[in-house]
Amino acid sequence: MKILMLAPQPFYEERGTPIAVRMAAEALAAQGHEVDLLSFHEGRDVPMPGVRHHRIAAPPGVRNVPIGFSLKKLACDFWMLFTAIGLLRRYRHHVIHAVEEAAFFALPLSRLFGICLVYDADSILSEQIVEKWPGAGVFAWIVERCEQFVFRRSDLVIAVCPAILQSASRFAAPGRIHLLPDVAMEGPAAAAPVEDLRLYAKDRPLALYVGNLESYQGVRLLIEAMAALAPVERPALVVIGGQADHVAQHRQFALQRGLEGDVHLLGPRPLDGLSHYLAQADILCSPRLKGRNTPMKIFSYMASGRALLATDIESHSQVLDGRCAMLTPVTPQDMAEGLRRLCADDALREGLGKAAATRARLDYGHAAFVERLRSAYAVLSSDVTTPPSPTALEAA
Repeated sequence: MKILMLAPQPFYEERGTPIAVRMAAEALAAQGHEVDLLSFHEGRDVPMPGVRHHRIAAPPGVRNVPIGFSLKKLACDFWMLFTAIGLLRRYRHHVIHAVEEAAFFALPLSRLFGICLVYDADSILSEQIVEKWPGAGVFAWIVERCEQFVFRRSDLVIAVCPAILQSASRFAAPGRIHLLPDVAMEGPAAAAPVEDLRLYAKDRPLALYVGNLESYQGVRLLIEAMAALAPVERPALVVIGGQADHVAQHRQFALQRGLEGDVHLLGPRPLDGLSHYLAQADILCSPRLKGRNTPMKIFSYMASGRALLATDIESHSQVLDGRCAMLTPVTPQDMAEGLRRLCADDALREGLGKAAATRARLDYGHAAFVERLRSAYAVLSSDVTTPPSPTALEAA
């Protein structure tokens, strides 16, 4: 099949959705499909065997497109719509594989060109809008109705987690919904030796957080939990990731709570060193405050065999439970108690880490991801037999 994949974000960046998009595009190409990937204008070029990567032209004045819904992202989506039309006319694709909100404009395009639509639902946008702007109820309601309409009309819905699968199942046709969880990153070995994080710990356990520093990630909650512990009970906390301004803000936040020497914010590091960093930790932390889709880093955390400390929210609990992680309520005091227990009990850490690694290997490996994607696309095999006929728009 000829597939046009629409990725409405800067690409490539070393964070969840772009990583998942890259894996899906490469997997589809490896399965013999002809894949065109269209992304925003920002990001870096990466090798993707069998995938043609296209970018939109830069909308006037739009730079540094942030994570999540924004006016900048909306402008880029508008540019993507017209670029997609040009690619569809040129290559005559059989399928549009639309990630996140790109499905909203991909649905009319799929009907106009007489081709199939795959809705790759990495999140529920209407919920994100309410979380970010609680007063935007009417707009969120409109977006929610659009999501429901696309769920109903898509030829295939791919849900990144059980919570989104459940939402989609209320509207999408049975048999047209498939679960495609993220996987633990198995990237190449680091090109250069990574730094020794144990130098920050000395004779203490080492806690590690990896990811961006957006407010929903809850790193401030984790820092407050550190402050709630007595100095002799604290692990050393290392934080990897985040934009420079967010790193500075969180560093100041830690200093204000008297955690100089206890909290170390290192900024971003190359993804190919991830497994080496995780292997040095005793406790891996995901203090996310809210959300339904499971963070991609959770799967890498699990595969590392290290003990996990995470908030007991749907994002985590649909993958983790008390047999493979320490799940705590979303309060500094409860997270502090989780840290205290894990720091004091080597056997507990070892048991949780082994259980998480086993679950990651069986359920969330790369081979499972590829097979789930192949199985999902098999739904379309009876719908795609010959190249689509030229439409009025193509002939114009």
